[in-house]
Formats: sequence, structure tokens, C-alpha cells
Amino acid sequence: MSNILLLKSEYDQSAWLDYLDRNLLVGGGLQELIASGLRGVTSNPTIFHKAITGSNDYDDTIRDLLQGDPEVEEEILYEWLAIQDIQRAADILKPVYESSEGADGFVCLEVSPHLAFDTSGTIDAARHLWRAVGRPNLMIKVPGTSHGIPAIESLIAEGINVNVTLLFSVERYKEVVQAHIRGLEQNIHPEDVASVASFFVSRVDTKVDALLDEAGSTDAQKLKGCIAIANAKMAYQHFRETLGSSDWETQHRRGARPQRPLWASTGTKNPEYSDVLYVEQLIGSQTVNTMTPDTLDAFQAHGELYTTLEMQVDVARKQLEALVGYGISLARVTEELEQEGVDKFADSHDKLLAALKDKRFAVAEHFAEK
Repeated sequence: MSNILLLKSEYDQSAWLDYLDRNLLVGGGLQELIASGLRGVTSNPTIFHKAITGSNDYDDTIRDLLQGDPEVEEEILYEWLAIQDIQRAADILKPVYESSEGADGFVCLEVSPHLAFDTSGTIDAARHLWRAVGRPNLMIKVPGTSHGIPAIESLIAEGINVNVTLLFSVERYKEVVQAHIRGLEQNIHPEDVASVASFFVSRVDTKVDALLDEAGSTDAQKLKGCIAIANAKMAYQHFRETLGSSDWETQHRRGARPQRPLWASTGTKNPEYSDVLYVEQLIGSQTVNTMTPDTLDAFQAHGELYTTLEMQVDVARKQLEALVGYGISLARVTEELEQEGVDKFADSHDKLLAALKDKRFAVAEHFAEK
């Protein structure tokens, strides 16, 4: 049995793929991954940039779309391409969605990162994408910024599935949890809506490790590669506490599903660390781990499975407390990471549109020569 099948059957954690392109959809690759235990797919502007510009797989579709509307804007062209892929992925994942009774089998599509600090714009964009894709197993990705919190509440209230993304701090995660519950309170059919909260991992270590290097001491070095996991463990502790709260119990009795923590950015960026560090150390029930293809392959090949999320929680708490002694503010780090995350996705979004502008001319010239 594959590791990701065991992950679900023995540890109640779902493996989702953090990648999507047309070849994966039409070549049978996604079906093969689902057969091995995959239970969902996520996407973002960076992924679509790589998918659309990294091959000629989309050229025929771009040509067809341009023939229908030669003056179409790049933003609309991108949306059309993305929606086609998302719909295909959702259809392929539908059996997982149905067999899990709506708990898994989702494919995620992000609103424009330029809306990260625009509440009403985020809500309008999410509604538009929800209608345009037209699949019950779609999840709309909404950045968990301060402006995203009220958008999350409104969308959950309307019955739109939400993947809250770009979460780095436990305090912001707590705000997201409450927004989810408030949204459920306003939803007359809470059993029909699903949500995950994407807590980003490896980027925390990248930034904190650099600060620990500046601290210089031997004890500080011992904390390298530990803080991201410790931070995630604290988020998971809050999730577990929420499941025992009266507010959640009220919604659970109405048929609501818990908003599962999703561990994102789980590819290891430091080559000195295990390539499955952020998978092996974040295994726990009612969670999701979204992995890049490389990380998924590595975990399937040599990952070890233990219920690690609730191991050494006191040690994790002490590791986070120790940062203060080295003048490191985790709150400041996570605030910077949120802004950097928004900026990174916005930059990828803009680069994608620029690349599409070049590609539309290249496609037009290519087919004109035929």
C-alpha cells in the first residue's frame, strides 16, 4: 500500500498535490495519482505560470480562444485557460468527492492576489469563479489577510467552499477559525460547505534560520529547522481546542464539517534537511498536506509515518519561547512572510499575463504560417 494511502487510512490525513497542468489532466497522470491515494489538488498563480508558459500544451486552446475573440485581454485569457483545467481536474476528482461524502476530492483556484487587501473585490471575484467553474468540489483560495477575514466569513455563509491561504501566524489562524464559525452560523445548510486553512511551513524556517545564524550561538543553531514545525504544532493545538468549544459543537450538531488545517509550502528548501521533513513531522488526524510532485515522490519512496503532530508539543512551545532570548520576534517574521507571500503571488500573476501576451503573438504567427 502506498504511503499516501496509509496516510489517509491509518492517520486520517489527506494528501493533495500542489501542482496542476494540462498534460497531467489529459495524459492520465492525475488518475494514476488518485489511484495511489491522492485526494485533492491545489493551484496558484506561480503554478499556472509554470504550466502555461513551460510548454506548448496550451497553444491550440489559446488559438481557439483568440479566434473567438481576437481582442480578448490577457487576464480573461488566463481565466479561461485556468477554468478549463480546474473543471477537468474537478471532474477527475469527483469520485473522490462523492465517495468521501464531500470531505475530499477538491481542486483549488485562487482569486487574483491583487485583491488580497480588498474585501469586497475578493468576495465578488470568488463568486464569479464559483459560478464560472460550476463544480461542487471547487475550493476558492482566499488570502488570510486582515481584509480576507470578512470575505471568508461571507463566502462560507453563502455556501462557497474556501481554502484560506497564506497563513503563517497562529494568531491570524485563530481569526480565520472564528470567521469560519461565524460564516457557518449564517449558513442555512452548513453541511454543504467545506473549508481548509492553509498554514505555510517551510518559509518560516527559511526566514527564522537566517536570524538564528545572525544570533551566532550554539544553542541558537539547535533551533534551526525546528520553528516552522513548532509553529504548525501550535496551530494544530488550537484546531483541537476549537473542536471542543461550544461554538463549534453547535455548528457540528447542525451538520457542519471542521475546517481542516492544511500544511502548505511543505517542500524542503534547505538541502541539509530531509526532503520529507515537513511531511513526516506534520502527520495528524483531520488534516491535509499539500505536496509538490517532487515532495510527493520522495514521501512515497522513503517517508516514514508516525502521528507526529501531537508529539513533543511542550518541546515545541519551549522552542518558540526561546526565540525571544535571541531577539527574534516570530510575530514580526510571520507578518513579513504574509506580505512577501502576497507580493510573490502578485508578481507571478503579472509575469503570467506578460508571458501570455508574448505567447498569443507567437501562437498567432505560428498558425498563420501553416
